[in-house]
Amino acid sequence: MNMIWLNLGSLLLGLVAWLLPLINLVIGNKAKNKNWAVLSVASVSACAVSLCMQLFEQGSMVQAKDWSALMDTANAVVNVSLVLLVVTITLNVITLVVYRKNSVK
Repeated sequence: MNMIWLNLGSLLLGLVAWLLPLINLVIGNKAKNKNWAVLSVASVSACAVSLCMQLFEQGSMVQAKDWSALMDTANAVVNVSLVLLVVTITLNVITLVVYRKNSVK
């Protein structure tokens, strides 16, 4: 049961990590968003906690000595974690570039 919550929490926080910079980009200059940096930090933090939850799940599989489950899921967890990290960083870098460009004008 605990692993279900770790997976669900990790998925939801991963989505939050992607949605926050997208919200930053959609708001754009329309509202003169001054909290863009806070949303970017929250996005990176959500990504970090999501990845940490996956580590906790992997650790619980090791403690339970559930080697077959660990071997079945390890590659997928690594690949999905890499995608989460790369997309989160990319979205936040785009946000940074957009807001820096707009602040120079």
